[in-house]
Amino acid sequence: MKSEDTPFEGGPLDGRVLPVLLGATGHPPKVYRVPVPDNAGGPPTVLVYRRVQAGTSRRLALHQGWKYQYSAEGEGGADTSGGRLRWPWSKPEPKPDTAARIKPDATPDGKSDDTDE
Repeated sequence: MKSEDTPFEGGPLDGRVLPVLLGATGHPPKVYRVPVPDNAGGPPTVLVYRRVQAGTSRRLALHQGWKYQYSAEGEGGADTSGGRLRWPWSKPEPKPDTAARIKPDATPDGKSDDTDE
């Protein structure tokens, strides 16, 4: 496996450079989770770092590598989808507020469809 020394910004790992394993595409993972054990024996705290571009070259704006920034919101970030892969052909998940507005029956206000009355 190939690894790359990647800098970390923010959080407890600020300023450190750690070797991170690269994936099949040659890039480090988008989200890097670091479990930190609890001294009291409780569940470990998970530090979440998100991959961002380290910089661009001046003239041609070429990509110059990756770095990780600390994500204070942790597991519930904006680009996570509940730990599942989201494929382009997947059905979009319903928004919570639109699901509450849809009534269970098709007729308005629960009235019957009979027009013969």
